[in-house]
Amino acid sequence: MLLLTALQLYININGLLQTKAKKENGFDFISLTKMITNSNMGKDNTFTSSELADIKQQKGVDAIGPLLSNQFRVKANAGNIVPFSTDLFLETIPVNFIDTIPASFEWKPGQEVVPIIFSSEFLEMYNVFAPAQGLPQLSAKTISSVNIGLECSGNGRTLNLKGNIVGLTDRINSILVPQNFMAWANNYFNNSDNIRPERVFIKTKDANDPVLLKYMDDHNFHLNKDKTKFGRIKSILQGIVTGLGIFGFLVIILALMLFSFYLQLMIARSKENLSLLVNLGYGPGSLSKMVARTWVPVYTIIIFISIAVTWLLNYLFLKLLPFEKNELSFIPHWSIFTIGFLLLLLSAWSNYFMVKRQFINTSDL
Repeated sequence: MLLLTALQLYININGLLQTKAKKENGFDFISLTKMITNSNMGKDNTFTSSELADIKQQKGVDAIGPLLSNQFRVKANAGNIVPFSTDLFLETIPVNFIDTIPASFEWKPGQEVVPIIFSSEFLEMYNVFAPAQGLPQLSAKTISSVNIGLECSGNGRTLNLKGNIVGLTDRINSILVPQNFMAWANNYFNNSDNIRPERVFIKTKDANDPVLLKYMDDHNFHLNKDKTKFGRIKSILQGIVTGLGIFGFLVIILALMLFSFYLQLMIARSKENLSLLVNLGYGPGSLSKMVARTWVPVYTIIIFISIAVTWLLNYLFLKLLPFEKNELSFIPHWSIFTIGFLLLLLSAWSNYFMVKRQFINTSDL
């Protein structure tokens, strides 16, 4: 019962944490940076090409998207509508990592207007502090009508461009521009052709994979904690439940050993009667089958009771959950019935084997 209950709980934990994690098109997208500590502050914390290749080869990683930032100064203002100006940072990432890609998110050399995809969280933050600064709040539709002036400078050059917010992204907390604009601007304003990313996005089917999380921890990579918190909880719960399962298995082995000692005692007490039966022509094999068959109904009842209790505990576990169970079933997983059947076969076989061995040893005496 302990073994079957632990197995069902293990399956439930996997199912719960897998469905609780929010996925987009079956994938998780995680932001990855290097952990900044007192020892590496001021050093180069960008990702090298070998590190990117190593991350991409990890099990569970379907693709990686490096975010490249601007290596030149950008100053933005919103004109008379929003009297606000600030130094700005820009980033770019392969378009297959962006959740919202408008058709206008394209740029060609010589084009004066730079399309921008703005983070939804940044817009929310602006709307929170805007009233206190005497600035108007903006809706998702209104922000696309705001003309943004971009003053790009570097390498002794200054160029005034216009920015147009063509979409909002819920996935990436950044201000995104097309890749070809970033490549051109970094080269024009900073003579930078080979820019190494300081941030990488990972596309994976399971952001809670303990193996992947361990790899990230071992390499001091910083992940989005909200995306991976279920994976860390999952590792702890799986360890506890696995320990219970191992303990249940050891109890079964111990029970079989105790039953073996019981058989030795029972046969030792019946030594004279067994010798008489052997003299009458009963072989050890036939006697073993007769005695072993008497225990099969007992094992069967025990297995059925264990499955029934597991079924009941699974029902209560899911019934008491404070959130939606999604695809979890009140009926135990098919592996519970399979393990129960295998335990019945193991018990019957070990029973017959031990009885036969004891009878053989007694008949030899």
